[in-house]
Amino acid sequence: MKVVLIGYMGSGKTTVGKLLAEEINVEFIDLDDYIEARLNAKIAHIFETKGELYFRKKESELLNEILDDDRDLVIAVGGGTPCYGANMDAILEQTPQVFYLKLSIASLIERLHKEKDHRPLIAHLRDEDLPEFIGKHIFERGIFYSRANYTIPGDNKLPEAVKDEILALLP
Repeated sequence: MKVVLIGYMGSGKTTVGKLLAEEINVEFIDLDDYIEARLNAKIAHIFETKGELYFRKKESELLNEILDDDRDLVIAVGGGTPCYGANMDAILEQTPQVFYLKLSIASLIERLHKEKDHRPLIAHLRDEDLPEFIGKHIFERGIFYSRANYTIPGDNKLPEAVKDEILALLP
């Protein structure tokens, strides 16, 4: 069984994914970490030196590599992963256990404000520009995120509570 967590950056995919994997005793893979390890470079550096098109191509290749793995896994993909190429189709073809961790724009702003410097996509933004940037992204990506088999609202919930909700929905 594969469980795939999707959602905007800061939605808790990695945190919840680690908790869930530990609970059901399977390996956890964060796609961004996997890409960095396989390409031996930070994602920000890949974007900077090779461009987004190169990154998205590699992201798709490595996502499919993980999805084709026979092992049971919990996988957290990048916020943009489901929105490029045939990535969302590939995810949905491999598993019916796709969970969209959905947070309000206000919750995302609160979380991302604290870690802006570690997020290349938003590091350059002024704090007052975050709401519009995130809102626009959520609007653009919503069509992809909404294809998940399950949507788990995460506002005002601890990661353990989100993990428990997912756990209750697993076969």
